Amino acid sequence: MSIIPKGIFVPLITPFNDDETIDFQAYKKVIDFQIESGVHGVLVGGTTGEYHVMTLEERKSLIKAGCEYAAGRVHVMAGVGCSTAKDTIELANYAAECGAKWGLVLPPYYHKTSEEGIRKFYKEVAAKSNVGIVIYNYPGATGVCISPEMIYELSQEENIVSVKESADFAHLCQVAALTKEVDNFSVFTGEEHFILPTFSIGGQGAFGILINLLPKEIVKLYELAVEKNDMHAARDLNRKLSGIYDLMEAEGNPYPGPVKAGMDMIGIKGGKVRKPLTQPNDEIKTKIKEELLKLGYKVNSLDQSLV
Repeated sequence: MSIIPKGIFVPLITPFNDDETIDFQAYKKVIDFQIESGVHGVLVGGTTGEYHVMTLEERKSLIKAGCEYAAGRVHVMAGVGCSTAKDTIELANYAAECGAKWGLVLPPYYHKTSEEGIRKFYKEVAAKSNVGIVIYNYPGATGVCISPEMIYELSQEENIVSVKESADFAHLCQVAALTKEVDNFSVFTGEEHFILPTFSIGGQGAFGILINLLPKEIVKLYELAVEKNDMHAARDLNRKLSGIYDLMEAEGNPYPGPVKAGMDMIGIKGGKVRKPLTQPNDEIKTKIKEELLKLGYKVNSLDQSLV
């Protein structure tokens, strides 16, 4: 039986060199920073990691490096979604060989299939993969929204262990309600604004772009809300963080550019995003700097580049 993911999982950014090759030395430092800050797990090669602008070999190299750098300190989830079940299974099993515990899988998209096609896709992937499968419901990116009823049905599969919900909060609430009695299945949010509300309705974990920049704060939010059941203190912390939540996906600044810029400011290399993504503008950088200063961080100058 697969281990069930719970807690705060950071969807890792991928630092690049100036020539857009992966900076593995900086990647190790990012992972060390996250683990030392108390995250419960890491997601390698997810959307925030810019997998969609990588070759298959690059994706594999990132998964391998992520597992090696985590070195058993926390469990690793790998982004393994591909257009076909066959390719998804191949990448999932490669991730398993590297030491990953779970694979994050998007539904088939672009040329949309039926609900039956989605059902068969996930069941085939789950049956033939050597990692636990986490459903990734991200209709804003894929144009495909997996219904709460479908997620509930898939949660009955032995090797489908969790869902990452990046739809609206009403959808997440429905999923949480339908699956609350399902053993060995967890519900995660993928949105910063939904982290605290997700815990309040019984969700077991969270992803968020911002965790790359503020892992200690988001872990603290989890500890207050889930482990200590101190919702008053959790709300206070959430209010302090709310000013920076919107900046992670600000209009005209495609993520993960803003969070990478913030990491540069605190001395952890985030670096540039890969084309065709665009770099964050100076206005958004200034706003991120202001929020970091409010939170008590010492911030590098905006024009300081890290090497």
